[in-house]
Amino acid sequence: MNNSILKYFPEITPTQIEQFSKMGKLYPEWNAKINVISRKDIDNLYMNHILHSLSIAKFFTPVDGTIFLDMGTGGGFPGIPLATMFPNCQFHLIDRIGKKIKVAMSIAEEIGLKNVTFQHGDIGECRKKYDFVVSRAVMRLDELLPLIRKNISKENKNKYQNGLICLKGGVLDDEMAAVNYPVIDFPITEFFNEPFFETKKIIYVPM
Repeated sequence: MNNSILKYFPEITPTQIEQFSKMGKLYPEWNAKINVISRKDIDNLYMNHILHSLSIAKFFTPVDGTIFLDMGTGGGFPGIPLATMFPNCQFHLIDRIGKKIKVAMSIAEEIGLKNVTFQHGDIGECRKKYDFVVSRAVMRLDELLPLIRKNISKENKNKYQNGLICLKGGVLDDEMAAVNYPVIDFPITEFFNEPFFETKKIIYVPM
C-alpha cells in the first residue's frame, strides 16, 4: 500500500490497510480492461484518486449511521475510499455509465465492503434522502445543486449541516457566485502537503 495513506491516517485498522492495498492491485487490473482512470494517471492512483477522495475524511468525521450519496462516482471515487474509511456509514454510488459502475461494484466486493450499494442511472432516478451528497468534479455547482436538492435529508445528525461536499480544482469564483446557497471552500493543502493538492479544494454547501 502507498505510504501516503498511513502518513495521514495512521489510525486505520489492519483490515482497512488490506482493503486500501487491494485497491492498488485491482484498479490497474480493471483499468486495463475498462478505462475508469486516465491511462497516464493510473500510476498516481493513491495520490490523485484515493488520497484525494480521503480529503473528505480529514474535513470531518461523520457519526455512525450517516448516509452518503456519491453522485457520478465513475469507478468509485470518492465513495469507495470513504466507505473503506467509515465502515459504520452507508454509501450509495450512482453513475450513468454502466461499465464504470460494474468496476466499482467488483472492487467493492473484492475488498469486502459491506456498506455500499450501487445504481446504474441518472440522478433524476434516485429519489432517496441522504445526509450528504459527495462528488468529485462532476459538473458546475450551479448545475449540480438543483439536481441533488431533493436528495438531502432535513434531519441533521452531524456537526455539519446536511448538504453537498464536493472535490474540485482550479478557479471556482464564477461557480460559487452563481448559487443561492452559502458556499464554503477549504484548501486541501490544509490537510495534505503534496504539490498535487495545491489547486484542489473541498466545497461544502449546507442545504
